[in-house]
Amino acid sequence: MKQIRFERGYKYNNTLRKSYSDLSSLTFGIEFEEYYQKGFWSDRYIPFSYVYQDKVIANVSVNLLDFIIQGEKKKALQIGTVMTHPDFQQRGLSTNLMNKVLDEYSNACDFIYLFANKDVLDFYPKFGFETFNEHISFMNFVGNKDQNTILRKLDIKDLRDRKFIYEFVSTRSPVSSVFSTLNTEGIFMFYCLNVFPQNIYYLTDEDVIVVFQQEQQTLHLYDIVSKKEIEIEPILKKISDFSTEKIIFHYTPAYRDIQIESKLFTGNEILFVKTFRNNNFPLYIKHPLMSQA
Repeated sequence: MKQIRFERGYKYNNTLRKSYSDLSSLTFGIEFEEYYQKGFWSDRYIPFSYVYQDKVIANVSVNLLDFIIQGEKKKALQIGTVMTHPDFQQRGLSTNLMNKVLDEYSNACDFIYLFANKDVLDFYPKFGFETFNEHISFMNFVGNKDQNTILRKLDIKDLRDRKFIYEFVSTRSPVSSVFSTLNTEGIFMFYCLNVFPQNIYYLTDEDVIVVFQQEQQTLHLYDIVSKKEIEIEPILKKISDFSTEKIIFHYTPAYRDIQIESKLFTGNEILFVKTFRNNNFPLYIKHPLMSQA
């Protein structure tokens, strides 16, 4: 259709941005307008879209970030929000958008990667992506909460707390020297707004933000945001309680003072990675959940 046109990076275009949010809501049940209005849609998040009659009908989004791999910084690009309106599927629009992204960024990145559900396992290898298994880390833990713990719950709807979280995560240290991400504060705030609004805490003594959730005897630790190197055991003692028996790390922990096990991660999405310039993607890692687009 000749009326279909290509648009990219249109966050200040109210019509296209709201149409993008509508398509995301239709496809994934996720809206982006609040994310934009609260100031978290940065220049590192770039939609590549096809538009028909001022409506976004297909999209592949780009997240520009950095990896930390064994203490070394690498340039990376994460692809997300791959979607096509049902009325325009089977026309090769996603393929064309993927090619546009790869043409623009292949020479500027060490890695391009994405997470996709198991229904599209045959699509991404056509572009040179390989699947990688993630491994989830866990440990047995006897909870014993300190009664004097200062654990302040942060309210993402409160402007002061929201600014505090954003400024904190914008100047964070890597959560792991083995494998982690940087420059992902936009994705982190998306999770705070849409996934974990009730699970964000600030530990005053340690000066860290911790995102965690306890389900029965298992404590799920999603992220620890700190501006310096931390001691993990005092933090675990403060966020656990007497019922805690196990802790699952939803990132790649690299702590020396605790005993951690790992196993193959069997989530709903598969990690696809395309490498450049003879780089090697690490094995036995877990991509941080709160920077997963």
